[in-house]
Amino acid sequence: MAERYSSFAPGGTTWLLQRITAAFLIVVLAFHFFQLHFVTHAAEVDFAGTQARMENVGYFLTMVLFLIAAAFHGVNGVYNALINQGLEGTQKKVVLAVLVVASVALVAQGTWVALVMAGWI
Repeated sequence: MAERYSSFAPGGTTWLLQRITAAFLIVVLAFHFFQLHFVTHAAEVDFAGTQARMENVGYFLTMVLFLIAAAFHGVNGVYNALINQGLEGTQKKVVLAVLVVASVALVAQGTWVALVMAGWI
């Protein structure tokens, strides 16, 4: 029988964070979908409404945490998928560095936009 291989070490920190962010993303994505499709219909979403929602500290923090969790979950998943495909050595280090820089840039830009939308900058 073929042996199962995964770059995620069960019980490791990244393994645990991948599962925690998955659960968080499911809950927050459901909230986000409900908020922007049932409470506020998609056709009614506008700049002023987005600003009003982002001025609420709870909503603001939820969306920033949503961004951080999604960035980590996605990048960690892609990185581990590449490791599972045989990425190693210098290529592994370069890919990790590129993914980390891209993640930090994404989270920084998204947080900046959230702060501007909330009227705090």
